[in-house]
Amino acid sequence: MRQLTFIKPGTFEWWDVPLPVISAPGDVLVRPVAVARCDLDLYIANGRAPFPGPFAMGHEMVGVVVETGDHVTRFRPGDQVVVPFQISCGECDNCRRGWTNACTAVPTRACFGMKPLSGVEFGGAISELLRVPFADHMLVRKPDGVTAEALASAPDNIPDGWRAVAPNLVANPGAAVLVIGGAAQSVGLYAAMSAVSLGASQVVYADTDQQRLWLAKAVGAEALELKAGHDMPALGSFPITVDASGDAEMLRLAIRSTAPCGVCTSVAIYYEDKVVLPFLRMYGAGITFHTGRVHARREMPDVIGHINCGHMHPERITSLVVPFSDAADAMADPAPKIVFRNDWT
Repeated sequence: MRQLTFIKPGTFEWWDVPLPVISAPGDVLVRPVAVARCDLDLYIANGRAPFPGPFAMGHEMVGVVVETGDHVTRFRPGDQVVVPFQISCGECDNCRRGWTNACTAVPTRACFGMKPLSGVEFGGAISELLRVPFADHMLVRKPDGVTAEALASAPDNIPDGWRAVAPNLVANPGAAVLVIGGAAQSVGLYAAMSAVSLGASQVVYADTDQQRLWLAKAVGAEALELKAGHDMPALGSFPITVDASGDAEMLRLAIRSTAPCGVCTSVAIYYEDKVVLPFLRMYGAGITFHTGRVHARREMPDVIGHINCGHMHPERITSLVVPFSDAADAMADPAPKIVFRNDWT
């Protein structure tokens, strides 16, 4: 079958690889229908993220079940499903706690489309078929009233933005939210979209990029243009702040803009060995700082439910819809969110 394979920054190839097969009774085979480009995929493509190739690409996927293992009871061929990017069993102690990014039944950081994270190739979503283990736990049924393209980022980037605001708005209903956008392009926008959906009294999206500012307004946030520079004054005093910038100075700006006893969550990845944080201010103000990988499978039902009810519109953030056939050329496009549509079947 065809599989989009990352070779090195700027180089992708279509490889002919063996079709996956059912290898355990809880497996299913899924035919991808719509695959979103994760924010991290862009930085793999352009070399900012130091991932060595080759490996199969694509991990945000909506698809159709083609074949099921003997122990699969919740799904059957023809079902349309959303597939979380992280692989989890649903039965180990970590999964039962909701820590689905740290399942002990699979290698650490096991996921589709990013072999270097775990050292094991689980296949990529920009291909003809994908084997999904632990299917009864992993898969989430696609609602009939939502398109596959709208849900394509529900396996990763939408939950990533959601988790940065949802628990904090539960703890502090109606709180004002600040999102500082940047490298985690769509995740920051999805965080703003989620905050609007969850009833924040004010949602401010700050960024230096005009296209992302326009998209933030499209999902109901206030757009605040930033000028690149150092030692910018606080943008206010927000109980909930989100750093999606990937820039150390912008991260510190987010912390400066966090209210006393507030929460700042960073959804960006910092590849530098050292990032200086204002710990004295954080300590004195009682600021909680959170970073780390999303528990995607845990968050997906709430995310998909809000989309299905019309409270969130991720399609407004999608910049381009591109056929699979053009995926190799489009992977490094700087657009905030690209969705690849399967044009092979």
